[in-house]
Amino acid sequence: MSTRTILVVDDEPEIVTIVRDYLDRAGFRVLIATDGMSALRLARSEQPDLLILDLMLPQMDGLDVARALRSDPCTRSLPIIMLTARVEETDRLIGLELGADDYITKPFSPREVVARVRAVLRRVDHPRNNAALLVVGDLVLDMQRRSVRHKGILVELTATEFDLLVILARAPGRPFTRTQLLDMAYDVAYAGFDRTIDAHIKNLRRKIEPDPRHPRYILTVYGVGYKFTEEGI
Repeated sequence: MSTRTILVVDDEPEIVTIVRDYLDRAGFRVLIATDGMSALRLARSEQPDLLILDLMLPQMDGLDVARALRSDPCTRSLPIIMLTARVEETDRLIGLELGADDYITKPFSPREVVARVRAVLRRVDHPRNNAALLVVGDLVLDMQRRSVRHKGILVELTATEFDLLVILARAPGRPFTRTQLLDMAYDVAYAGFDRTIDAHIKNLRRKIEPDPRHPRYILTVYGVGYKFTEEGI
């Protein structure tokens, strides 16, 4: 396999140096940007395999960068790990709702960053199910291509969104707690919070449900979490 390219975006030189050095030792090619506009240019021109994106950046903050990347067909599926010193839950939720696959809060262990990068790339590269296709109503999940179509139209999902959809769709009618979904969707130790899953489910509903306010596929189990419908659609 060719060397994977990681774009690291942060305006703090110490953090950039540490993350770059650890990723480099782990065998990755590393690109650096120190502001939002440069990050967009590099993401579009270099097509990296993954983006580590700080939220607080000069010129254009990380949330605006994520919005721009997710609205561009060329970068829409780029895996994103948010890197932030912000501790407010709202900031993390906004990042996840914009399509971030993961987030890491500062201060952090650089080894954890490498582990998270590898975990997200594994989810992109390797399907979790040997079955070629899973068909539910108007949804077709292709495990080998890691793609989803709704009424024949390709739906752009992040790696985390795809894995959550597969977990739910493979067990129709089974309620999953948010903690269970966190544990199953992330294959590294993850100190997440319950609303991480809520943000991903909100994204999934927006993308696959005919009416996200009245979901047909992903149902809320009040007091528990979520389940995939077991009724014929």
